[in-house]
Amino acid sequence: MTKLLIATNNAHKIEEFQEILADLPYTLTSPKQEGLNLDPEETGTTFEANAIIKAEAFAQASGLLTLADDSGLEVDALDGAPGVYSARYGDTAKDDHVGRYQLLLEQLADVPTEQRTARFRCVIALATPNKIVGTVDGAVEGRIATAPKGSGGFGYDPVFFVPELDKIMAELTSAQKHAISHRGRAGKALIPLLSSLGQQD
Repeated sequence: MTKLLIATNNAHKIEEFQEILADLPYTLTSPKQEGLNLDPEETGTTFEANAIIKAEAFAQASGLLTLADDSGLEVDALDGAPGVYSARYGDTAKDDHVGRYQLLLEQLADVPTEQRTARFRCVIALATPNKIVGTVDGAVEGRIATAPKGSGGFGYDPVFFVPELDKIMAELTSAQKHAISHRGRAGKALIPLLSSLGQQD
């Protein structure tokens, strides 16, 4: 079965992609499993550009069919911030999710509920060692809560309210989250792209 490299060093993302893409006829693998120590600089100004940068770098380094995503939170009251800088918002440490969403809550402290609209966006790039096969995207609309809630998920999930489920993202089960999340929707959109390659032995 053909290997498909999930090009991220984020253990949470790897776990989510393994769950989202579990039914595909590919052997999902990670940089760690492949002995890769790679952290390409994300110099793009869009999610798509950064996803492509990562997919190309990991595909060329590994020689494998590779997917990479770039994703983040866009808050309307902050003119789309943190956007592509979601993972390094406010110069907090790489694993300081709490610090990032607390900064967000502080910046929105005086913003009324109806103006706290936001969305999670995800773009996935699929690459072979020789070319970019294509990109797909997914999004989920919601709004920023006034306080964190829930213990699931990661990143900004504890402050992202999903109106269609009347719950905070961090309150959802993995199955509920993957059904409506930006990464889950992008993952579903990836399936036809993978199918277009044809299954290789």
